[in-house]
Amino acid sequence: MLALDIVWNPSKGIDLGVFTLHYYSLMWIVAFLLGFYIMKRIYKNENQTNEALDSLFIYSVIGIMLGARLGHVIFYQPELINDDFFSIFLPFSFSDGVRFTGFQGLASHGAAIGMIISMYLYNKKVIKKTVLWILDRVVVPVAFGAVFVRIGNFINSEIIGRVTESSLGVRFIQDEYNKYDIVKATGIKDATEAYKAFGSNPKYTEALSAIPLRHPAQLYEAFCYVFVFLILLFFYWKTDKRNQQGFLFGLFLVLLWTVRFFVEFVKEPQGEEYFTILGLQTGQVLSIPFILIGLYFMFVYKAKTKLS
Repeated sequence: MLALDIVWNPSKGIDLGVFTLHYYSLMWIVAFLLGFYIMKRIYKNENQTNEALDSLFIYSVIGIMLGARLGHVIFYQPELINDDFFSIFLPFSFSDGVRFTGFQGLASHGAAIGMIISMYLYNKKVIKKTVLWILDRVVVPVAFGAVFVRIGNFINSEIIGRVTESSLGVRFIQDEYNKYDIVKATGIKDATEAYKAFGSNPKYTEALSAIPLRHPAQLYEAFCYVFVFLILLFFYWKTDKRNQQGFLFGLFLVLLWTVRFFVEFVKEPQGEEYFTILGLQTGQVLSIPFILIGLYFMFVYKAKTKLS
């Protein structure tokens, strides 16, 4: 099979003058907006009010973003607690002056926990049904949003795959060379221009070919999440499983974290504090409880109360 040998060296975002809108941040915005649209259709089908939908959007954004950020720090980058505490909650780095960075480092495990907690609070304060009723519906747009988050990771050259000889291998220039290394390698003081020169100037062809091909693990995951979304969408609209409390939530957990478990085999370990148990990486170990919880809600859980 002919190797694609993709050289990946995109710009970080759109320069708006005052600041740069990172493509990664843009992908999160797209995820939330499309999720809002899908949830609007679902809430209309459930005869819920627009006010309830607006509140759901606010609770979801806060819960998912805060959970994702804390999850990353706790599981993968705990040194931030001492080294740059305020960067955990703000899109700035304070360790070397004040720099706008966007929210770099968001863990899906933390996002899942944050979503569950925020939906508990939303149910208690706003809709007053059951947490599972909400989760069974909100997981449909969440699964679709996960596609764009992983595309954002690919654009950012983060959560990269292991070295491979696969025909789908990608050379991630911005993972191999940070802005200080690229300036040193090219002699060009402006990092943005240095990246451009490195990717296009024949002078650096030999150095470029030395960058290893890696699995585009982010795209593998995004591709699989499309099918997770379509399966959930089918079960919600075409079957009566939406009336079985916990089933769609459980199906979401099983599908999404099974994808995550297997894709981890081709991912590089993340963070300085990653660990392995029985040969399994951090992401795989953390995925197993979610899969088991999902199976419980699909096949064991019985609702104590019936919803009208």
